Amino acid sequence: FVDDLQQRSFRYFWEQADPHTGLVPDRARMDGSPLPSSHQNVASIAATGFGLTSLCIAEDRGWVSKAEALERTRNTLRFFDARAYQQHGWFYHWLDAKTGERRWNSEVSSIDTALLLAGVLTVRQCFRNDQEITRLAARIYDRVDFRWMLNGHPLLLSHGWKPESGFLRARWDTYSEDTILYLLAIASPTHPISPASWYALWRDRYRYEGYSYFTTIGVPLFMHQYSHAWIDFRNRRETKGDRIDYFQNSVAATLAHRAFCINLSHDFPAFGPDVWGITASDSAKGYLAWGGPPRDPDIDGTIVPSAPGGSLMFTPELSTRALETLHNRYGAKIYGRYGFVDAFN
Repeated sequence: FVDDLQQRSFRYFWEQADPHTGLVPDRARMDGSPLPSSHQNVASIAATGFGLTSLCIAEDRGWVSKAEALERTRNTLRFFDARAYQQHGWFYHWLDAKTGERRWNSEVSSIDTALLLAGVLTVRQCFRNDQEITRLAARIYDRVDFRWMLNGHPLLLSHGWKPESGFLRARWDTYSEDTILYLLAIASPTHPISPASWYALWRDRYRYEGYSYFTTIGVPLFMHQYSHAWIDFRNRRETKGDRIDYFQNSVAATLAHRAFCINLSHDFPAFGPDVWGITASDSAKGYLAWGGPPRDPDIDGTIVPSAPGGSLMFTPELSTRALETLHNRYGAKIYGRYGFVDAFN
């Protein structure tokens, strides 16, 4: 079942991406019907970073040929190297999948560029015998001026920049998915920031149902998952402070979230030990960055399969059982050509 889910999930990145730019759309309808005109051809650079990474997995599993994976990789890197608008190496959050033009008046995004870079560096390592790929990937990463994104602050990076108004006021100042951003910034061979930035992030210590972990209270579960898609935190600890094991921290966060969802069964009887998971997703009201614990007032009985799915590396047995249960119980209503829907009530 997990193999089938993985292959269907990859199929989204392969079929929905523009083959010439490599840009991956933000979304597609499960039934294949067209999106509203405002959403058509809108690509996410973060999704493109995941898409690049998926090419390595697909080539290894034989879902696409080596030649096909290399061609898509080269096309994507060529686009970001030479065609995509960049400001000091940073890219716009949303782009037209076919032309690369800015969409939705989006910002030059620090976190979304970081997720893109994670994919860029993954293909550089995976296809390291291809000289063009390694050269383009290195140039894209080396060009990013991480110090510029500090915008005068000694340690904390800005969320982004807009040509109309300059830097966004918000900074990445708490522990979240931004750990991938800070690791890339500290490691930069050309424009590094201080390692002290890592320790400048505020971390909340939270306890729920016997589980203790560091988090940012109120932030969805994906903040404990995204960086781990690329960084192997196992058996690593910080050298000072709380000396957090971030892998085990995400295990505890997942177990706490599952317990939280089980407790929601008082309000939503479908929830239970094998039906759980809420993280940022679509909803009946549009996109919501919901989660828990603590209880988010918007929670309405919606299940988000990517919540247990994103924690497969932390809780493999529990997450697999949850995904299988959702598949067996709801079938084709929520599971199709590209795997699970984003969310369902």
